Amino acid sequence: MHVRPTLLAALFAVTALPACLASAAERLTVTVTHSLDIARPSETIVIPWTKVNAALPHALVQKLVIKDAAGKVLPYQVTNVAPQAKDPQNVGAAYGELLFQHDFKAGEKSATFTVEKSETLTAPFPPRAFARYVPERLDDFAWENDKIAHRTYGPALAAPDTDKTGKEVLKTSGLDIWFKRVPYPIVDRWYNKGHDHYHHDEGEGIDMYNVGASRGAGGTGIWDGKTLATSGNWASWKVIANGPIRAVFELSYDSWDAAGTKVTEVKRFTTDAGRYFDRMDSTFTFSGPQQLTVGIGLNKTPSDKGEDAKIAYAENQADKSLVQWVAQKTKGDFGVALIVPGAGAQAFTTDARNALVLAPATSGQPLTYYIGAAWNRAGEITTQQQFQRLVADEAARARAPVQVSLSPGG
Repeated sequence: MHVRPTLLAALFAVTALPACLASAAERLTVTVTHSLDIARPSETIVIPWTKVNAALPHALVQKLVIKDAAGKVLPYQVTNVAPQAKDPQNVGAAYGELLFQHDFKAGEKSATFTVEKSETLTAPFPPRAFARYVPERLDDFAWENDKIAHRTYGPALAAPDTDKTGKEVLKTSGLDIWFKRVPYPIVDRWYNKGHDHYHHDEGEGIDMYNVGASRGAGGTGIWDGKTLATSGNWASWKVIANGPIRAVFELSYDSWDAAGTKVTEVKRFTTDAGRYFDRMDSTFTFSGPQQLTVGIGLNKTPSDKGEDAKIAYAENQADKSLVQWVAQKTKGDFGVALIVPGAGAQAFTTDARNALVLAPATSGQPLTYYIGAAWNRAGEITTQQQFQRLVADEAARARAPVQVSLSPGG
């Protein structure tokens, strides 16, 4: 994960070479449009590989060039999300999606790109989104991009301290936040530092968010009108894609009792480079009721110990968002927000630990929502008003996704 400056420069130099060597004879032109007036930084453009392969037969992940309208070579990623099972002719048919990004300026509603095959190898791009299982810290699972980091907790942390060694015990499916000051990856470095170090800001950021038995930042449960029934720690994990632009993984939770109904959950996380918000797709499986009400939560007391924080909430019906701004005494201010797009969000409520957004769930069908956070000491989102604007823009982007059209040649 850690790339020396000289190596990083070499990577960029190598990846820039194919721009002048790629053949224009085989080219796919990509036009991306949207309807919003706002800026859309780090917009991820997704093209099914079947479409790429149809326009550029036998294109390979290591011999590809993506360029914007000015001819700039763009970082890209080819995933194995929803691929064909096999590629017996070795023509790239088993790939899943081609991903790259564009920063739409305010008022810029269209952009054009080209995808070309190259005879020259394209080296991997530096990672800006990353996820991994962390067995060295009691089965944590951690993920990050260049803006924010998160973790959540696995079976080893929930296990009792039967040997009386002083092992930490925590049973929760809540989600944690690690606030970053730097764009480069920090997960591996912070775990290598040891538990005590990442609770102090040593220049790269800090783990100061409180989860405990709450939902943390975006954990879920089943709401019966009075109480929230929640799962335990995740039971299994699966990484589906892992940068440089997008990380996708799933966590599965064993069944729990929700007012007499047995429920299981598989939560898919999608983390994109350059974005403060992650997409969650939670699929609940149960029998009996036609629907259950899901509570998606934010911890009501998320600040670090001794900070005596002042916490402000905004419940936005139009955006289906719940926004929390936490002003601390000594460790800076931060915002956390939930967005449940479309017709999903029904109401807002609270329990003893959490502020909740309620949404209906049908067995076997994913419930989509977004969770995001920002810290004023990272230097980009520094006020409550800026954070509220960020949330509103993210909600607008969720309602109005970009449209992608493809044409051969160009």
